[in-house]
Amino acid sequence: MRERQAAQQARRAREFQAFVAGAAGRLLHAATLLTGEPPGANPRARALLTAALASTYASWDRLRGEDPYDRTRTALVVRYARGARPWPRRPCRRRGDGGPLSRLSPQERLVLVLRLYEGVAEEQTAALLGLPPERVRTLCARAVSVVLHPPRGPAPLSAAPPVPPVPPGALGKAAS
Repeated sequence: MRERQAAQQARRAREFQAFVAGAAGRLLHAATLLTGEPPGANPRARALLTAALASTYASWDRLRGEDPYDRTRTALVVRYARGARPWPRRPCRRRGDGGPLSRLSPQERLVLVLRLYEGVAEEQTAALLGLPPERVRTLCARAVSVVLHPPRGPAPLSAAPPVPPVPPGALGKAAS
């Protein structure tokens, strides 16, 4: 009996290792996009992925034909969403040290990563996040707009000479 359990555990470990070897890179990239961290320094994304993979491994025997990638992605999204609440109304404007999506709010990042990077359908994204599909559509459109059209910096100083101040009473004399 113990030999059989040991063989099952060894098989389970091999299957899970093969899954992680194939999916960890893409899942880490998704987690990095979610957290808004730069790709080289992403400790929050790594912790998020580790927790999601641990959850998947704990339920590995119960998957029964379910896609382990979908299960892990769902765990990743749920953990991120729970840790990012309350969701701010305004995007988090960080210094220039964040990742490509660091200017987005956590909710906008979540929708953008699921819809565009992971290719999850709008209805599935809405169901996963507990939002109406219209809200998901709006969040995605807003996030794409912010990413494609970043805010410009301050206006450059013009080369024109400054306008001299008008002396007091000068306007009244010109009219007479």
